[in-house]
Amino acid sequence: MTRAVIAIHGGAGAIARGAMSAEKEQQYIQALSDVVASGQAILAAGGSALDAVTEAVRLLEECPLFNAGKGSVFTHQGTHELDACVMDGGSLNVGAVAGVSHIRNPVLAARAVLEHSPHVLFIGSGAESFAAQHGLETVAADYFSTPERWQQLQRALDSQQMLLDHDGASQTNGGDPLDNDRKFGTVGAVACDLQGNLAAATSTGGMTNKQAGRVGDSPIVGAGCYANNANVAVSCTGTGEVFMRTLAAYDIAALVEYSGLSLKQASERVVMEKIPLLGGSGGIVAVDRDGNIALPFNSDGMYRGYGYVGDGVVVGIWREE
Repeated sequence: MTRAVIAIHGGAGAIARGAMSAEKEQQYIQALSDVVASGQAILAAGGSALDAVTEAVRLLEECPLFNAGKGSVFTHQGTHELDACVMDGGSLNVGAVAGVSHIRNPVLAARAVLEHSPHVLFIGSGAESFAAQHGLETVAADYFSTPERWQQLQRALDSQQMLLDHDGASQTNGGDPLDNDRKFGTVGAVACDLQGNLAAATSTGGMTNKQAGRVGDSPIVGAGCYANNANVAVSCTGTGEVFMRTLAAYDIAALVEYSGLSLKQASERVVMEKIPLLGGSGGIVAVDRDGNIALPFNSDGMYRGYGYVGDGVVVGIWREE
């Protein structure tokens, strides 16, 4: 049997290491470790890769440290618009939602689309109606709000900038290990189960101060999320427009399948060469059908973690880890 593994990310970006508090660092490490351990437990019990990545991303959505679900960033209009995608590498079935504001866990809505609809992507009110029809929890829009994200929007408005995901000033980031003014907060997970099946899931609150209606790479199949048992599963975090322009997740799969590159070679070519060439920044987590993983990023840091079934959990934030 394949060596089962799960890998997750919680955002990438610039580092404000000098402003980091030991308490904040521990919060991130604990959160990442708990999510990886939950995914490991599902895989160890014979659960599917699809179940493992769905639950991992749901847990990340529940944690306000990350820009997905609770703690999502604000649009320019002071609202929340969330996106998510889930893909099953065995069937190539996909479900995605975009621009939702009342679904507590967008990743569960994406999973419902995958399982209960012939369509791939639902947006806005249509996605919310579909989720409600399938028994998913809906919430008031302010459920996703936190004081930190509101302050982040005010800084972006004051500077007249549109900031990627978690962006915020390093000197006022409350000891956050990543500079909130230059951090990509999309979350995601990839997994290979004991049967060798692959799956990927990605979820995000988007970009601070983005215009309402903007959709990034996270819910776009092949851009921010992709899985195919024939090659790899990939979840991306970073400059969404560039990841869409390069079809980053699918490009890694194509390089493995058609060029014969290893997962590591393909991932690094896309993340370290192709994305920066268009001015993009960020990273990915990926796994191939043999259970090999890759977690490259071209930014200063990326919240990340992985765990093979039967092994300990490994987490990191900075480049040297």
